[in-house]
Amino acid sequence: MLRTSSVPMAERVVGWSVRHRALAIVGWLTFVALSLLASALMPGEKASGADPGESGRAKVALSTQQGSELLRENVLIQPMSDAAANDLLATLPRDAVTDVSGPLLSSDGRSGLVTFGLRNPPEQVKAHFKAMTDAVAQVAARHPEIRLAQAGDLSLSGVVDKAVSVDLERSGLFSLPVTLLILIVVFGALVAASVPLLLAGTAVLAAMGMVGVLQHWMAVNSVTYAMILLIGLAVGVDYTLFFLRRQREERAAGRGEDEALRVTAKTSGHVVLVSGVTVMLCLSGLLFVGLDNLRGGAIGTALVVGVAMLGSVTMLPALLSLLGDRVNRGRLLRRAPANESRIWTSIARGVVKRPALWGGLAAALLVVMALPALGMRLQDAAVVNSLPRDFPTVDAAVRMQEAFPGSPLPARVVIWDTSGATADKPEVRAALERLHDEVAGSGGLLAEPLAVMNVDKAIVVRVPLAGQGTDELSNRALEALRTKALPNTLGKVDGIDFAVSGKTAVPHDMAELVTGRAPLVYLSVGLLAFILIGWAFRSLWIPLVSIVLNLLSIGAAYGALTWIFQDGHLASLLGFTSYGAVVGWLPMFLFVLLFGLSMDYHIFILSRIRERWRAGASPDDAVVGGIGTSAGVVTSAATIMVAVFAIFVMLNAIEYKMLGTGMAIAIFVDATVVRGVLLPAAMSLLGDRAWSRRSTVDVH
Repeated sequence: MLRTSSVPMAERVVGWSVRHRALAIVGWLTFVALSLLASALMPGEKASGADPGESGRAKVALSTQQGSELLRENVLIQPMSDAAANDLLATLPRDAVTDVSGPLLSSDGRSGLVTFGLRNPPEQVKAHFKAMTDAVAQVAARHPEIRLAQAGDLSLSGVVDKAVSVDLERSGLFSLPVTLLILIVVFGALVAASVPLLLAGTAVLAAMGMVGVLQHWMAVNSVTYAMILLIGLAVGVDYTLFFLRRQREERAAGRGEDEALRVTAKTSGHVVLVSGVTVMLCLSGLLFVGLDNLRGGAIGTALVVGVAMLGSVTMLPALLSLLGDRVNRGRLLRRAPANESRIWTSIARGVVKRPALWGGLAAALLVVMALPALGMRLQDAAVVNSLPRDFPTVDAAVRMQEAFPGSPLPARVVIWDTSGATADKPEVRAALERLHDEVAGSGGLLAEPLAVMNVDKAIVVRVPLAGQGTDELSNRALEALRTKALPNTLGKVDGIDFAVSGKTAVPHDMAELVTGRAPLVYLSVGLLAFILIGWAFRSLWIPLVSIVLNLLSIGAAYGALTWIFQDGHLASLLGFTSYGAVVGWLPMFLFVLLFGLSMDYHIFILSRIRERWRAGASPDDAVVGGIGTSAGVVTSAATIMVAVFAIFVMLNAIEYKMLGTGMAIAIFVDATVVRGVLLPAAMSLLGDRAWSRRSTVDVH
C-alpha cells in the first residue's frame, strides 16, 4: 500500500476534494464571498503610489504641507472674441474660482486662453467644478459662433476616469459571452461550457476582493483590475480545460468516474500546479522594477492565478464529481469523443520527418516578424494621444496644445525651504521673476503663462512645456527646465530646494527607471523559469528550448506592436491615431505575462510527450502523439485567450489596444507556429537527450 506522502500533492488534494465535495464547493464559495465582503467593509484610505525619481521628491515635499494645491482649469476661446472673453470673465462664479488670469493671446492672435483655479476646500472642489462648468456652458450658449473649449486638471482626470470605467465595463460585458460561445463549440454542452466560466468568474471575484483589501497598503491602479479580469479569465479557462478534457478522455477510455478523476489529478492536476507556480514566479519579476503601480499589478495578477490554481484542484474536481455524466447535459452541438487532432497530428508527423527544415523556416518567419522591434521607440501616451478626440475634453486639450503649447499639461515645480520655514520670501519671488526671462530665452521650449500658488509653506509654479506632453520635444523642454532654467534662478537661492513633477516629468522619470531595471526583470524571469522547468522535467535541454521558443514568440509580438502602433499601420481598422511610439512599460509587462502564460501550453504539451516516451514510444512517436492529444485543449484555450485579448482592441485607450493586440498576436503565434512546428522540430532534433529517466512533472 502506498504511503500518503508518496502520492503527489495534486492527487492528494483532489482526492480529498472528491471525498468531501460538499465541503470543498461550499468552502470555495464562502472564500469568494468573504473576499468580496472584506473588500467592501475594509475601513481606511486607499494607498497612493510614489512617483519615481525627481517627480517622487516633488510629491513627497508637497505631501508634507498642510492643505492642497489648487486644481486649475483652462478655457480656450476660438476664434478670439473680446465679447465672449469679457462675458466669460464676468460670468465665472467668484465663490467657485480664484486666481483668474487672461485672456492670453496665441502667437497668431486667433485664440484666447482664460485660466483659473478651483477654490478649496477639497471636499467642495467638485461642486465648484460643476458651477464653473455650468457658467462656461451659459457663455457658450450666448456666443454660438465662438468655440469655448475647456480642459484642465479635473476635467482631464475626469475624462480618463470615465474612459477607464467604460473600458472595463465593456471588456467584462463582451468577455464572458464570447468565452461561453467558444466553450459551447468546444464541449457541445451548456453545463460543460459553464464549468470553466464558474471557476474563472469566481477566481476573478475573489482576487478582486483580496486586492480591494490589499490596496489599503499598496498602490493599485485601473490597469490592475483589467489584468485581473483578463488573466483570471484566461488561466481559469485554461486550467479547467486541462482538467475537464483529460477527465473526458479517461472516461471515453472506459475508466470509472473515480478512477478517471484520479488519473486526471495525477496528470493534468500536476500540470496545473507547475504552470500556475511558473506564471506566479514570472510575475514576481515585476517586483524588481520598484514602481508601486507595477508592484500592485504584479501582486494582483499573481493572486488571480494562484486563486484559479487553488480552485482547479479543490472546487473543480468536487464539482465534476458531483455532476458526473450530467456535465454533458444541455447538449447544443454534437461533438466527437475527445481524441487526437488529425490536423495537428499530421503537421507534427511532417515536422519530425524534416525537423531542421521546418524548424528553420518557422524560426525565420518569427525573426522576420520581430525585425520592426529593432526600431521600437518607448514613450508613454499623453491624454491627447491615449484617448480619441471623440471625447470633447480631449479635443479641447488638443486644440489648446496647438494654440498654447503646454497649457493643458504644464510642469509643476515644487519649491520648499529646507529648514521647514516658508519658501515664500523675497529672494524666491525675485528668482521667479527671473524665471520669466529664462522662459523667453528658451527658444520656445518653455512658455507662458507661469502660474504661481502657495501651498502652506511651499510654492508650486506651473510652467507650460513645448510638445504634446510625453514626446521628445516635451522631454527636451523638461530637461531645459530642470538643468538650465531652474538652476539659473531658484538654484541661486540659498536654503531652498525644488523638484519638477507633472504629466511630462512622471512618465519621463518612470521610463528611465523601467529602462534601467528591465534587464534585471528579463534575467530574473528567465532564470526562475529555467530553474522551475528544469526541476520539473529533470532536464537542462527542456528549459533552454522553452526559453528560446518563448523569446521568438515574444519577439514576434514586439515586432507586430511596433509595425502596427508605432508605424501607424491598421490605424483606421483598429481605431487609433499613432503617436510614433509604444507605451514605455508595455514591452516589459508583455514579456512577463507572455513568458508565464505560454508555459501553460508548453508544460501541458511536454507532459503529454513525456507520458508517451516513458511508456516506451520512440522520441518522434512521443512528440507526434503528445502534440496530437494535447492540440485540442491548446487550440481551444488559445482561441478563448485570443478572443478575450482581442476585445481590448475595441476599447478607447490606446494602451489597452496595444496590450490586447500584443497579447492576442503572441498567444496566436505561440499556439500555432511555436507549439505546432517549432516545438516538435526541437524535440525531434533533441531525441532521447531531452529527457532524463528520472524526469517528472509531479509536484510532491
